Amino acid sequence: MNDYREILRLSSQGFSQRRIALNCDCSRNTVAKVLKRATEVGVEWPLTKDMTNGELHDLFFTTTAIPPLRKRPDYEYVHREMAKSGVTLSLLWNEYCEECRYQGEMPLMYTQFCLYYREFAQKTKATMHIERKPGEQMEVDWAGQTAHLVDTDTGEDIPAYVFVAALSSSQYAYVEAFPSQNQECWIAAHVNAFKFFGGVTRMLVPDNLKTGIQKPSWDTPIINRAYQEMAEHYDTVILPARVRHPKDKPNVEGVVGIISTWILAAIRQQKFFSFAELNQAIAEKLAEFNAKPFQKKPGSRLSVFLEEEQALLLPLPKTHYELAVWKTATVQFNYHISVSGMFYSVPYEFIKHRVDVRVTRTVVEVFFQNNRICSHVRLSGKEGQYRTLPEHMPEEHREYTAWNAERFLLWAKDVGPHTEVAVAAILAGHKVEQQGYRSCMALHKLLEKYSAERLEAACERALTYTPRPNVRSIQAILKSGQDLLSAEPKVLPSEHGFVRGSRYYSGEPTC
Repeated sequence: MNDYREILRLSSQGFSQRRIALNCDCSRNTVAKVLKRATEVGVEWPLTKDMTNGELHDLFFTTTAIPPLRKRPDYEYVHREMAKSGVTLSLLWNEYCEECRYQGEMPLMYTQFCLYYREFAQKTKATMHIERKPGEQMEVDWAGQTAHLVDTDTGEDIPAYVFVAALSSSQYAYVEAFPSQNQECWIAAHVNAFKFFGGVTRMLVPDNLKTGIQKPSWDTPIINRAYQEMAEHYDTVILPARVRHPKDKPNVEGVVGIISTWILAAIRQQKFFSFAELNQAIAEKLAEFNAKPFQKKPGSRLSVFLEEEQALLLPLPKTHYELAVWKTATVQFNYHISVSGMFYSVPYEFIKHRVDVRVTRTVVEVFFQNNRICSHVRLSGKEGQYRTLPEHMPEEHREYTAWNAERFLLWAKDVGPHTEVAVAAILAGHKVEQQGYRSCMALHKLLEKYSAERLEAACERALTYTPRPNVRSIQAILKSGQDLLSAEPKVLPSEHGFVRGSRYYSGEPTC
């Protein structure tokens, strides 16, 4: 911008326009135009001390603004579209012109369109240095460059993915290699980083990778459930960086670039056959990197961490976070769900409902609408095993499973000795004792219709027919009323006076 104040000052001292143009590094036409506009608007030297060149420019050249008949583009939209592959200013200008013609408005020329976009882009690219408080946040990311292991069988290279974490205040870094970038490695990397730092920051700033962020959003991102659970365990908050905004986590981005040189490039000539060997070499180089002095300020990452940030980290919980896998399942009619080939009971009220299942190495927890309804110790071994809790069963099922041979015999003894013998015979009549439980339960249900005295009498009569009676024979006796008859039939005296004796049938003479 031209120095309008200096032009007016030199003009007031009688300098020529050529001399003023040389001193102010502008053309003679510009000097003439400024002096003419000053005369037209009535501005003279000396000016007020608070009058700036910007205010003079607006006062002198207010007519140079964009004519109101020409539509100004939405440069925020233009800037977003320019970030997409294959999009150019020429293409966006053509689309803008088509839109203006459709709406009956006058578009800007292409040169003006580009000029105002460059001005907008320069303002947008302005950066601001933000001082981070010690212990405030930890930035995490995967390094773009990978390390390698050697397969002991084939000799081929196996890629190793490098996780990087950096504290925003001290820039103290943690690096570790993993066999994959899946969720298990992602969570394990965070747990190991917290352990390395000896504390937890109040915020985590990750990228928008799928293992951490389920759905990116500027205002309400959806965090992956296992990742969110890990953050809650360590009492920290996940604040994802904006999409395509690496400056939201500049420290870890910077460390990633430096790590590629100071660690990965430094060990490129070495061969590693296990992740333990590789991470041991990385740890040695990382210690050198953290202790390396800063170039433009005193100290190192390690010294700043120990002096300023370590004491302000949140304390670690008593137990490390154990990775949990979330699944969904439907409760079947037998009030069980299937998890990895094993079956676990759920309260029968949730039959045919979909539930969320949290599976760890040792525990299986079941949730319905974010409320835990039950948990089990995780089964191991051969698939197809069942773990059933009695309180999850309906009342009638609970009563059935509560019975065993000892309880059936105690119940039968209370009814009577013949019932006890009958129950023992029923239990002994099967190869597997449990096969007789249903028969004993059916015998027990006969008490609901008949009295204990009648059941005892029916068992007594059934035992006169066979030493091993069954439920059907006892039930038939009760139904026909045979239990009401005496067990031993009585001999009634004859009404006739003449009765043939034994001698009559033996053939001996009777007289």
